[in-house]
Amino acid sequence: MRDVALRASVSVATVSRVLNGSETVGADAQQRVRAAAEELGYRPNRLARNLRRQTTELIGVIVSDIENPHFTEMVRAVEDAAFGRGYRMVLCNTDEQAAKQRAYLDMLAGERVSGVILSPSEAESGELRDLLDLGIPVVAFDRHVADRRADSVVSDGEGAMRVATEHLLAAGHEGVAIVGGRPGVETADARRRGYEAAMGAAGLRPRAADGGFRIEPASAATQELLERDADVTALVVANNLMAIGALRAVARCGRRVPDDIAVVALDDPFWAELVQPPLTVLAQPVRAMADAAMRLLRERIAGDDAPAQHLVFPCELRVRGSCGTKRAMERNARWPESDC
Repeated sequence: MRDVALRASVSVATVSRVLNGSETVGADAQQRVRAAAEELGYRPNRLARNLRRQTTELIGVIVSDIENPHFTEMVRAVEDAAFGRGYRMVLCNTDEQAAKQRAYLDMLAGERVSGVILSPSEAESGELRDLLDLGIPVVAFDRHVADRRADSVVSDGEGAMRVATEHLLAAGHEGVAIVGGRPGVETADARRRGYEAAMGAAGLRPRAADGGFRIEPASAATQELLERDADVTALVVANNLMAIGALRAVARCGRRVPDDIAVVALDDPFWAELVQPPLTVLAQPVRAMADAAMRLLRERIAGDDAPAQHLVFPCELRVRGSCGTKRAMERNARWPESDC
């Protein structure tokens, strides 16, 4: 910085202000400083600057499964919002492992990131408390955390699964089963409650397969369910990866969608309208949720110390051919299959 100041005929303090984006330096001095820095090949020591500031311009984003299009879409929306406001993003994937989440939280605390958006695999940990104790804000996404200092942004999975089940019941199905996530995971338990509430209100027996939120476990569990219970005529599936597994299992069992098995799933990934028949879904407003999470995080970084906010977004029923209802079949008739 002294070399740059000497070349530009300004003080070291002026160089610092220019390189930190201050608007208090005149245009001529700014131009000389930037020209001198370029001529000398000078780059600011960001590590030293972060140590002085006790923070960085980094946003940490921790997701539980980066292969899930739900989180891929969320990450893209957060990155768009962060980059446009001068922040850079560090992405971490936990594979639903609490130990990996703790390791990443510890790393982000050490880096003094500006804030963290977390899709938790573990609701409570010492590392999470440490992060908040350091004054680093956290926004929980998709699931809550135990520390109520953290804001949260979630969808109404319980309500969505109830709507999905009621939709199939209204179409005349009584043998409706759920392909759900791992018991004990907040989102899995909430979605199962919604399904069971709808079945209970109809006076029908609930039936469940544990798909573990992944393709292969869902395929195996769904196949076992269909082979065990011939009365199952409809499935509600608790996320998009398990929907792939469930559709595979239906085909392996020699059944057709929707003639033999109707299917409604949570999430609306890009491929949902490409399969035949197109998949009926309860769509989560992922981009709106991600935008809200980033807004809350920016407000906390800026010093907002109001009580934590806990936002819940409704899901939208999008009726397509896989549920076999008359309305969906009429809609699909407008786009007949190609002869190719």
